[in-house]
Amino acid sequence: MMRTIIWVLAGALALLALGIGTFMLHTMTYYKRNMTAVWRAGFVEKQVIINGREINYAEGPDNGPPLLLIHGQAADWQNYARVLPELADHYHVFAVDCYGHGRSARAPENYSAAALGSDLAQFIREVIGETAVVSGHSSGGQLALWLAANAPDTVRGVVLEDPPLFTTTLPRAEKTWNYVDLATTAYNFVHSGETDFVTYQVQHGKFYTLFKELQPRLTQSVLAYRARHPHEPVKVFYMPPVMNELWRGVHTYDPRFGAAFYDGSWNDGFDQADALSRISVPAVLIHTNWRYDEAGILMAAMDDKDAELARSLIPDVQFIKVDSGHGFHFEKPGDFVQIMVNFLDRLR
Repeated sequence: MMRTIIWVLAGALALLALGIGTFMLHTMTYYKRNMTAVWRAGFVEKQVIINGREINYAEGPDNGPPLLLIHGQAADWQNYARVLPELADHYHVFAVDCYGHGRSARAPENYSAAALGSDLAQFIREVIGETAVVSGHSSGGQLALWLAANAPDTVRGVVLEDPPLFTTTLPRAEKTWNYVDLATTAYNFVHSGETDFVTYQVQHGKFYTLFKELQPRLTQSVLAYRARHPHEPVKVFYMPPVMNELWRGVHTYDPRFGAAFYDGSWNDGFDQADALSRISVPAVLIHTNWRYDEAGILMAAMDDKDAELARSLIPDVQFIKVDSGHGFHFEKPGDFVQIMVNFLDRLR
């Protein structure tokens, strides 16, 4: 009997060890595996000068109508890696690094939706050369909105993936998570005299308080990794890929971009309600999960009232509510791809 119990316990421990090992391998190698699939699908990374500034982007094989993907804040074009191979079966995909992200230029004078949107419109005209389906995530969704409203000659259809509609405008922005965490931390860093935003964010950002009892250990892990690998994105073996993806994006992020959300200059000349009402092409609005914390801070891009208002303003829109965190295309890539394929059928 005792021998049986010992064997059962040994088996359980072995399975637990295997599970932990598999998780660690998955979280530490997800990026390499995702990007290997992207390169095998035929994507090529390129650069182009638009209005005197370099934009880095990736282009896939020409298997359909053009699709421009615009990532959200503190990410880059590679954040779409999980969906790029399948999207490339249906579209001619172009995925850009916005200014202040990835390998594109640091251009603080263009850290507004109107200025960056204008250069993305020129990117479509000069590089893509015809109207494109434009899909943007988060702040990239605001840029997609700007393009559809203000450069209709460049947009065939628009997909707004959980954009922060109405919630980046002051004073409303002050009660949102982006403002109290990333925007405030970025603004303070810019005026701090410090030189490493990753280290500064770990020590001063609100994000790490979400981990409660785990915060000291997590902070120590990030700082230790950063000290050992100052020129690489942080990776923490006990965190899931969605967390390590955040650190990967922050590694090349210009905090002056975040400061534009703190002082409100991101919205200069950009009336979101007016822009929504001027979309003249078929649109999709995707809304992910949301909640308010105990202090009344919106822990999401927008709540149901924001989403419903946006939905009511867009003339020809399909509204899709999804059970997902904010990074929908990363967290549920198959569902995102299906929406994009269905949208192409709708455009045809």
